[in-house]
Parts: sequence; structure tokens; C-alpha cells
Amino acid sequence: MRLSFHNPVLIKELKLRFRSFKSFAGILFYLLVLSVFVFGFIFMSTNLSGSSFINPQQSVILFALLSYVQLALILFITPSLTAGAISTEREKQTLNILLTSPQSSFQIIFGKISSSIVFLLLLLIAGLPLYSLVFLFGGISPGQLLIIFAFLIVTMLAIASIGVMFSTLIRKTIISMITTYGAMLFLSGITAFFFMIGISTIENSPGLRDPAPISHFWAMINPIALMLTLISPEMSDSLVELTKIHFPVWAGYLIFYVAITVICLFISVKKLRVDMKKNK
Repeated sequence: MRLSFHNPVLIKELKLRFRSFKSFAGILFYLLVLSVFVFGFIFMSTNLSGSSFINPQQSVILFALLSYVQLALILFITPSLTAGAISTEREKQTLNILLTSPQSSFQIIFGKISSSIVFLLLLLIAGLPLYSLVFLFGGISPGQLLIIFAFLIVTMLAIASIGVMFSTLIRKTIISMITTYGAMLFLSGITAFFFMIGISTIENSPGLRDPAPISHFWAMINPIALMLTLISPEMSDSLVELTKIHFPVWAGYLIFYVAITVICLFISVKKLRVDMKKNK
């Protein structure tokens, strides 16, 4: 355990990442996108209402908008940071040198993924001043903000582990990135499509009122659907009414994404040195 905190790979990755101009440009772009949506919403709300203030209901909408934009940015940025973690080293022909060092496979994978996670956490923290604008108008509690941040961190860890796993299994970075974005698209888009198919089947079969665990599962693992239930708890009740399944959506999401994270990291650690032997 002590070796994990004295990880030369992690220290090197952190130095390279935070000394790069691209990292600061990425933070600037991230904050600019969030600011455009937040101040654009405030401008439209005050213009349409003809007043100079925002009521608590509009504040909830602003909070939801800000949270969804942040989720979209994380879904977009995380694969780009992690899907090339190992494959880039392989393409530069530096992976074999890394593997002959005293570092274990776990330390290499841990160092690679941790540097990306630290940068992503910095993005979340950098966006906090914009969230403070929401608190000025009321309607949102600090507890809701903490829940949203916990949800974003769990999602971020799962996507990062998927990216590192594909980067370990696939030799080419571009193919690894496409595969990771494909997995993200499946989790955030195709699962919603499957859910709608299941619900439409139930709606078109008036006599069929049995529980629909498959439809509940598709909604449970969809990050967009879970955020909707976290922001509007009544949506969770509507989902229970549709599927007849009373298992909490957030609990299922947490179990599924923690399992995905552990499995992907396990595969990454196990396959790192196996790939090196195949290349010989």
C-alpha cells in the first residue's frame, strides 16, 4: 500500500500533465463552456420574465442545466484522457522500458489512471464558483450538490477504467479511443433506446402488468436517467410505477459502475504484461 503512494509513474504523469499548456487550455475551455450555458440561461430568464432576478424554480432548472453540461463534458473528456494511456506508450515504443522498471503492473495502471482522475477532479472543482451562482437564487441544497458530485466521480472512474482497459487491450490509440467512445455511447444512449423499447412494449400490452426488470436495468445503468432522478426525485417514483421494480436506481447504478471499474482495472493489470510477451 505504501508503494502506491510513492509511485514514480504517477509523479511523472502528474508533472507532464500539469506542466503542459494543453491542460490549462482544457480547463479554460471547460470553464468557458460552462459559463456560456450559465450566463446565457440567466440572460434569457431575466429577459423573458422582464425582471432582474431568478426565482427558485428557475434556479433548479439552472442547476439541472449546469449538471447536465458538466456530465456531457466529463463523458466527452474522460475517454480522450484515458484511452491512450497505455497504447500511446506502446506506439512510442516506451512501454517495454516501462515494463522492465521495478514498477508493478498495478503501479503502472494506477499511476496512469490517477493522473487523469486528478485532472478531471480539478475540472469539477474549477466549476464550483459557477455552482455558487445557483445558491444565490435558492432552491438547491448543498446536499444535492454533493450527491451530484458523487455521481459524477463514480461515472468518471468507471469511464476512465474502461478507457485504460481498452488502451491496454488494443494496440492503436485511435481504435482504443473509438472503442471507448462506443462504450460510453452504449451506456448513455443505446441503453436509453432499449429502455424506451421496453416501456413501449409494456404500454402497448394493456394486459401485461408484470414487473419489467430488463427495462429497469437499462434505466438503472444510464447516467442521464440517473441524473434526472437525482435532480427530480419524483422521476424515480415514475420509473417504479412503469417497471414495477422497487429497487433504488441509484443503488443499482453504484453497484454496476463500481463493478465495471474493478473489473476493467483487474483486466488492465492482468493483460499489461501478457501483451508485452506477445510482442516479443
